Amino acid sequence: MFVPISNTPRDYAWGSARAISDLLGTAPTGRPEAELWLGAHPSSPSVIDDPELTGGATDLAEWISRDPGGASGAHGQLPYLLKILAAGGPLSLQAHPTLGRAKEGFARENAAGLPIDAPNRNYKDPLHKPEVIYALSDTFEALCGFRSLAEIRAIVAELQAADARLALPEPELLAALEAHLGGETADALESSVEWLLSGSEQVEALTLHVTALAEGLTSEAFGPAIATVRDLAAEYPGDPGVVLSLLLNRVTLARGEALFLPAGNIHAYLKGLGVELMAASDNVLRGGLTPKYIDVPELLSVLQFESLPVPYLVPGHPAPGIEEFQPDVTDFVLVRVVVGEGAVEGAGAVAPDAATTPSRYLPLGPAIVIATAGSVTVSSAGGSVDVARGSAFFVTPDEGELTFTGSGELFLAAPGARA
Repeated sequence: MFVPISNTPRDYAWGSARAISDLLGTAPTGRPEAELWLGAHPSSPSVIDDPELTGGATDLAEWISRDPGGASGAHGQLPYLLKILAAGGPLSLQAHPTLGRAKEGFARENAAGLPIDAPNRNYKDPLHKPEVIYALSDTFEALCGFRSLAEIRAIVAELQAADARLALPEPELLAALEAHLGGETADALESSVEWLLSGSEQVEALTLHVTALAEGLTSEAFGPAIATVRDLAAEYPGDPGVVLSLLLNRVTLARGEALFLPAGNIHAYLKGLGVELMAASDNVLRGGLTPKYIDVPELLSVLQFESLPVPYLVPGHPAPGIEEFQPDVTDFVLVRVVVGEGAVEGAGAVAPDAATTPSRYLPLGPAIVIATAGSVTVSSAGGSVDVARGSAFFVTPDEGELTFTGSGELFLAAPGARA
């Protein structure tokens, strides 16, 4: 069954004014448009546009709860959440727990009697939240994972050199940061993060000091890192995340590139439009650039204190016009489908050749599709539906293999493995 679904973009303050509406050809809401959720998460389940198809159920969560076998087959619950994300400004620094940590934390906070909507609640469900972000805008800016310790120390040394040239007061502040960066990588990173999030007067002074240095500093080696400090300080003056950003990789994705953020990877999206796909969880441990609650000990227990390469996710090409982004998790796979010549402008060299003959893909369970350009006809042995720009459909698993024709671009989310 092909069931039309829709939703209203969530109006978080960091959202873009109209990037989502411009992409999908819908009317702007007049409020920030941050995330369009497509899935069955109880915080914002997708609306069923034709409840007669679902026995009167008005949203996806209600339908799956009433008829899990008919709606999602052997999976029962929908294991993923698909989003269109538009960052007009930086999101909070954050990380997500492993599945084991999420189960333990959820049970612990339940036992303590914390309401699900309590501001100091860390775990709103017993699930992990690995995620993929695919860039739709020409560039998508992010912070992602820890830099090498050598790079971090070199950035601090450059700031100290600038400090000496300008003869600013309190040069000992950078020396304090340098001291926390001593030793082996894991210890140095954990010590630095814990100190920066301590809320101490010394860290407050360091944040203002680094902000002042960055205002007049031109760096050939670390220009993007210094520019990030300036940008974040303008949005969150005095926030320790401004300094913490220097410890992290600054990443610029081109349209068509993707990142995979596993458990424990500290990250923040800074600016851009993308497709985000994640496990169906809302568990976030924050680490700065936010007025919201930050549980430092819990964050430290979740973070992966390693310097690792930027986790680009390279797609497979199982068929003409198909890109398959399959990370090392079973919860989800993200598929990009492009059919018809000239279907997408500015898709870039990383885009697959558009299929000029029907392209096919077999989801391993219930799927969600949304068109971002043109119009694509999605067919199965049981029927077909036209998915035009801005429209989305839930596809029950009994439809089996899907065939794509027409001229356009769509994204498909499905489980990464059979239940």
